[in-house]
Amino acid sequence: MTARIGVMTSGGDAQGMNAAVRAIVRAGIHEGAQVFAIREGWQGAIAGGENITPMGWSDVSGILPKGGTVIGTARSEEFKTREGQKQAVANLIDNGIDRLIIIGGDGSLTGSRALSLAWPGYIAELLDEGRITAEQAEAHSSLRIAGLVGSIDNDMVGTDMTIGTDSAMHRITEAIDAISSTAESHRRTFIIEVMGRRCGYLALMTAIAGGADYTFLPESPPREGWEDRMVDVLARGRDAGRRDSIIIVAEGAADRDGEPITAERVQAMLRERTGEEARITILGHVQRGGAPSAYDRWMATSCGVEAVRQVLSAEQGSEPVLVGVHRDRVVGVPLLKAVEDTHRIGEFIGAGEYKAAVESRGAGFTSMIEIYRVLTEARPTVEMAPDAKRIAVMHAGALAPGMNQLARVAVRSGLDRGYHMLAVQGGVPGLVSGDVREVHWGDVEGMANTGGASFGTRRYVPVESDLYAVARTIEEHRIDALLVMGGFHAYATVDMMEQERRRYPAFNIPIAVLPASIDNNLPGWPMAVGADTALNTVVESIDMVRMSASASKRAFVVETMGRGCGFLPLMGGIAGGAEKAYLPETGLTLDQLATDIEALVDAFESGRSFYLAVMGEDASEHYTTDVVAKLYEAEGKGRYSVRQAIIGHVQQGGTPTPFDRINATRLAYKAVANLDEQLQAGSTHYVAAASAEPGLMAPLREVTAGMDWELQRPREQWWLTLRSVFDQLSRRPGQE
Repeated sequence: MTARIGVMTSGGDAQGMNAAVRAIVRAGIHEGAQVFAIREGWQGAIAGGENITPMGWSDVSGILPKGGTVIGTARSEEFKTREGQKQAVANLIDNGIDRLIIIGGDGSLTGSRALSLAWPGYIAELLDEGRITAEQAEAHSSLRIAGLVGSIDNDMVGTDMTIGTDSAMHRITEAIDAISSTAESHRRTFIIEVMGRRCGYLALMTAIAGGADYTFLPESPPREGWEDRMVDVLARGRDAGRRDSIIIVAEGAADRDGEPITAERVQAMLRERTGEEARITILGHVQRGGAPSAYDRWMATSCGVEAVRQVLSAEQGSEPVLVGVHRDRVVGVPLLKAVEDTHRIGEFIGAGEYKAAVESRGAGFTSMIEIYRVLTEARPTVEMAPDAKRIAVMHAGALAPGMNQLARVAVRSGLDRGYHMLAVQGGVPGLVSGDVREVHWGDVEGMANTGGASFGTRRYVPVESDLYAVARTIEEHRIDALLVMGGFHAYATVDMMEQERRRYPAFNIPIAVLPASIDNNLPGWPMAVGADTALNTVVESIDMVRMSASASKRAFVVETMGRGCGFLPLMGGIAGGAEKAYLPETGLTLDQLATDIEALVDAFESGRSFYLAVMGEDASEHYTTDVVAKLYEAEGKGRYSVRQAIIGHVQQGGTPTPFDRINATRLAYKAVANLDEQLQAGSTHYVAAASAEPGLMAPLREVTAGMDWELQRPREQWWLTLRSVFDQLSRRPGQE
């Protein structure tokens, strides 16, 4: 008997739900199952009829870039009743469905789990009432469930990110950036209210990404006297040269007496104490709207494929599974534990156990609160000693969005620890020529949301004759530690300096290197700063290309950057809904092209009007984007037209995404902490690099052990595991 899977979206909508639905439908078809859309959530399951409909491959074409959910969602009071649940069971059994994938919040998932436990009892009642047959009761004796968390609040324990959170951060950060411009023009304070009834993730992370001055979180209410402290922080920011003040308030924020801290309350307090009439912006449901980000597309897609595997392989009576992500890898955890741990945070907040509430959100949430407090104080917490040591920061290699946030956080973290902070201008050539200047707190103001690299960068690795000059620069400027941030050139430069320590004693200082590259081709850390911004640029370009072809039958070959690394073409292909992705890691042969062209022609003859191939710039030395496009056109014989789109250097530009700003914040803070630890120890002068292992920093030799220096990419790349996901969703069963 063919397995039947039901998919529903329930509760509030979230960007990326459509990506999950598309993945579930197509992965289910690939596994030989029938997939049914249960429209309008559990309300649709209760109503039955046309609300439960089979879904085919083409039914989910074109939904990937859409916000919201095309199969509808609702909050059902009727589902909370016993009769409503029993009716839903009857309708599911009538359609032969006993496997469910629910995309929703903790309320929807909690209710779904409760139904799975009560399922056998409802089956017995329906059989006694004659509403189902004995054969149906035997065939569908248990309900198998997998849950995906669709919630912009990122409020579920058990997954690092929930579907919609990243997109919501895009909306909020875009609003903060826009508001900052007008606030700066008028030297004005703005209070921005964001969603988050019981979870402050959005408020905290967007405050960091947007460079806000103050924020209020449900998990960490301010202590008594917070009004004076906030006024003081805002004043110090203005004294340091800041013209605007931004305050972020989570909608569920309260003080330690349980009294809500609303935007209006903060506004009234500022009016009373400073005389300033702050402006209020309540973002509301705009945070749920708009096209999903690249992350929400590929993450929801990979989780959807795994959810299908989970419900098809689950044993009868097995515990429902929550499918989420941990360190960018898809994981499945028991749904009950995830829900219980999530509810426990609310209990901690209600009981005033705020430390427990914060810690329950995870170590990352806790550390980001600490980092945020450092960045907003506008003055160091440690007074600089007369003989304070000097830390230099430098970019190296190609430009990557987020480099300015790396520099901003590094400078302020170093100043906070009592160090003189120096900026090497112009990358490695600046280190060679001695172009070094001291920087202060206000010098990095406003850099959080800017692209480019204000300190400058160059694609340059020092040659033998440069090393003496580099050593002289370190000695003359009394550089006690060095932080290098960049791509392959940064790692190669630091590697050379470590190897030459015997010949040049000046290199015997603590050195740290951080990954900043749109190619995402660096070892030790899963996402280099800049890669997420570049990926979003690729996906936005694909969306526009798709719209440009809406009135004609057209195939597009889109070329991304990436050099010898296929991160951008593969992940862009998944998030953009491409049919083909050509990567440097797999290359391209004439036989493969012949097979692909045959599938391309068949697609248009079968009614397709658009076809997309994404190609890495170095996927093939001979079969370039131009060659592939011409072959596509030649074999089409007029059935369709073919166009090329080479995205080019716009992938290196633009405003960094929230993810890249947050990623840069975490890395730069930890790198400076590592240098501080070495300087305090006085003798532990080793070279450190970003590492996914605990502590975030590890010896460079350990990190680069997995690097293929010739191909300029790691030997193991986590994202290549998603190639199978791409292949499943881009090709109908039976296609080569």
